[in-house]
Amino acid sequence: MEEKKKITVTAKVKLIPSPEQAEQMLQTIRAYRQACNLVSQTVYMTRIRHVHSLHKLHYHELRNTFNLRSQMAQSVLKTVVARYKSAVSNGHPWTRVHFKKPEYDLVWHRDYSLSKQLFSINTLQGRVKVPFVMKGMETYFGSTWSFGSAKLVTKRGKWYLYIPMTREVEETALPLINQVVGIDLGINFVATTYDTAGESVFYPGRPIKDKRSQYKILRKTLQQVGTPSSRRKLKRIGERENRWMTQVNHVISKALVERYKPSTLFVVEDLTGIRKATEKVRVKDRYEFVSWSFYQLRQMIEYKAALRGAVVIAVDPRYTSQTCPKCTYKNKANRDKKKHCFCCRACGYRSNDDRVAAMNLQRIGMKYIAEGVM
Repeated sequence: MEEKKKITVTAKVKLIPSPEQAEQMLQTIRAYRQACNLVSQTVYMTRIRHVHSLHKLHYHELRNTFNLRSQMAQSVLKTVVARYKSAVSNGHPWTRVHFKKPEYDLVWHRDYSLSKQLFSINTLQGRVKVPFVMKGMETYFGSTWSFGSAKLVTKRGKWYLYIPMTREVEETALPLINQVVGIDLGINFVATTYDTAGESVFYPGRPIKDKRSQYKILRKTLQQVGTPSSRRKLKRIGERENRWMTQVNHVISKALVERYKPSTLFVVEDLTGIRKATEKVRVKDRYEFVSWSFYQLRQMIEYKAALRGAVVIAVDPRYTSQTCPKCTYKNKANRDKKKHCFCCRACGYRSNDDRVAAMNLQRIGMKYIAEGVM
């Protein structure tokens, strides 16, 4: 029996407001940010992190001082509380949270809605109906997707809505899986796959690593300058690098998932805690290693696989590059990291070490199916 599960992705929708609409949204975002900083000061001083308590303290002030509408005031309280709770849960020291970015959280059907290819957005002056770029967004505006609380942002004069989109998909049961693919994630090869037919595909990572090294050099140069303009440029470069890396991960995950048929079991590495491995990495290579977005790539593989009716499981990656996929002999000496070569000390089997890891992941997936474990 197939079970349903929910997957959520964030759609980035580009808005095309008129100058008047853009000015209204800008005034709203500024008021929203000021209101968040006011409430943040209270939370920092009192450590109150309950929306109900903060509502008694600030609701009328937010309405009267910043001219916020009722739902906007509620969203301000929830946004501030969520940011502090997130900081505490992540183990950060207790410091005041500053809201600097021009952002505004909108609740579906209360602060924003969609009708006839126009987004109706709540502002201080009332609703504005803003057109948007539909190209590439057609998939998300069908009846199968539901909208969540969005974030309205502006960047260098452009406007975007970041909307969490949720959809139910059929979860493929074990008996319906007809292929198992092991996926090894790395730096020299972003992804290396090995499938049931014994075929491997390598997705090169060297060009990506080289470009990230260039960003690193440029960042270091700007940090040494230390002027206000260099710091602004440093921020823009960081944002540009993040956008570029996200696009790379989108392209790789799409190509990887679409290469195989639905009802495929993808076995990936659970790389939780990978940053702790930095002590074993050379200092000059540390930036490229720890800033590599393995988790983002894995998330993209997971949701794109789910949309195609495939399954993804994450397993312990320990010893996958040291174990022989032919005779299962495990030895650290089997692998030469510098040459990226694997040579079994027991049976003499030779191959690329990333390919060997993918083979072992595929073997683990086969074992999961045989044992009926998911």
